[in-house]
Amino acid sequence: MKRSADLTTPRYSRGIGLHYDPEAFGRFSEALARTLGTARFLVVQTVLVVAWISFNVAAVALRYDPYPFILLNLAFSTQAAYAAPLILLAQNRQDARDRAQTDEDRRVSALVQAETEYLAREVANIRILVASLPTAEELTNALERVTGAIDRLGPPAPAGQGTEAKPLSRSGKADRTSSTSST
Repeated sequence: MKRSADLTTPRYSRGIGLHYDPEAFGRFSEALARTLGTARFLVVQTVLVVAWISFNVAAVALRYDPYPFILLNLAFSTQAAYAAPLILLAQNRQDARDRAQTDEDRRVSALVQAETEYLAREVANIRILVASLPTAEELTNALERVTGAIDRLGPPAPAGQGTEAKPLSRSGKADRTSSTSST
């Protein structure tokens, strides 16, 4: 048999071959812990204890557990001996689920924070771009200056042709209505 020098993993023992499903056992322990932690369980247990003590005190001829109630104490001890480890197992499983949920919450929070920071940077970039755009008033002033410059220039007179110049419209094209064509 090869012995491992790694002390972090347990050796497998040569037990009697008792195998169980840890997940099923864990679910059983959680169900038992949920049952033991209810008011119904406490009421039923209290009724049974009162009935046990009453029967053993009142029925002198039939009592099977006389006054110090040793059998009742044995039942409570057995119940406590099994209930405590099962409740601890259920709590450990809940702690593991809580840790996994906390890790997932942290991962989602980091992702949301990264997306929020990205969106904040994008909004800042859009604000900078919008601030550098000309306003409607600036565009109107520039258009009026260009229109005035075009009106001041007027149409160029063609050299050597005896035709009169055609006035330009606002669009910059010759006005066809005021021109006469010669044939």
